[in-house]
Amino acid sequence: MIYLDHAATTPVDGRVLREMLPYFAENFGNADSLHAYGRRGVAAADAARDEIASLLGAKPQEIYFTSGGTEADNWALLGAARANAARGKRVLVFSAEHHAVLAAAGALRAEGFAVEEIPSTAEGAADLNALEELLRRPACLVAVMAANNETGVLQPTAEVSRLCRAHGALYFCDAVQAAGSEKLDVNVPHADLLSISAHKFYGPKGAGALYIRTGTRMQPLIAGGHQERGLRGGTTNVPAVVGMAAALRYAAAEREQNNAKVRALRDAFIARILASVAGAQLNGRGERLPGIANFSFEGIAGAAMLQRLDLAGVAASVGAACSSGSAQPSHVLLAMGLSPERAAGGVRFSFGKDNTEADAAAAAEEVIRAAKDLRKS
Repeated sequence: MIYLDHAATTPVDGRVLREMLPYFAENFGNADSLHAYGRRGVAAADAARDEIASLLGAKPQEIYFTSGGTEADNWALLGAARANAARGKRVLVFSAEHHAVLAAAGALRAEGFAVEEIPSTAEGAADLNALEELLRRPACLVAVMAANNETGVLQPTAEVSRLCRAHGALYFCDAVQAAGSEKLDVNVPHADLLSISAHKFYGPKGAGALYIRTGTRMQPLIAGGHQERGLRGGTTNVPAVVGMAAALRYAAAEREQNNAKVRALRDAFIARILASVAGAQLNGRGERLPGIANFSFEGIAGAAMLQRLDLAGVAASVGAACSSGSAQPSHVLLAMGLSPERAAGGVRFSFGKDNTEADAAAAAEEVIRAAKDLRKS
């Protein structure tokens, strides 16, 4: 098998796993217990929090552990909007956000918030002119991701941050897809809230974090104990947060070399597909994450291409993994102004640090073969 679905999830780095293992059995204590077992757990969790904060340019007390990106995204939208409704019960959300953000925005709409979408440009970036116009009326919260999970397009976060600060709106940045590939600093741009998820950068599933800038009003999403400074109940998943910190550390240290390798593989793959498959169209332009290439193939449904590639031993995706069972065209591609037919044909290939030149070449040949066969049938 050739795995080209790293945007959906990555394998746990062996070094990360080794750092996690002692906290499953040897040091298994509950981090909220007062005895020696608990003290070892809380020391490990505190060290992980300190390391993640340092890597994000934050303070340790601004990092809150969650069960992953979906919880962090939901908490950012629901917790911040509810707590800051006095600024105006109006929320602005980029139309190509991840479903976790869009669904949370829908929940706010059901509660009586006015939720409006920031349109996308044809290239796949948030339209800054439209955002500036939308901000002429008070809004309590703006959500624009760091990088799109389907196309890899990097978003104009610095400009979004500047507009939010100028108009008194909080800025939430979903950095789940960008973490690992991009250098993240919550101060550049100035983000009030920012989410990450470990399994996107070779860490464990079930581990995420939400950065909440000091002074930002928030309501809890999960009621329970006093964990996470009283804002998020639940026993700390010590092995997972240890793994998340380790994975982010390795990603930061090896970012440049991994990005250069992955970008070269992706670009060679793109060039081969565009040169050899009639009607192949690359979705998303401008600055993008190094590993993602999203194609539509004229006259071919994305699901049909995906099935044919799977049979040939190539793992790819028709979009976000959480929506891969949907028969609907990609909302991201539709937001970019693509036709429903082209949006329904989108296939995402996402390369990782362990892929090789042979993987890229072989996968390209399978795509070429699949396109020819599907057009004959």
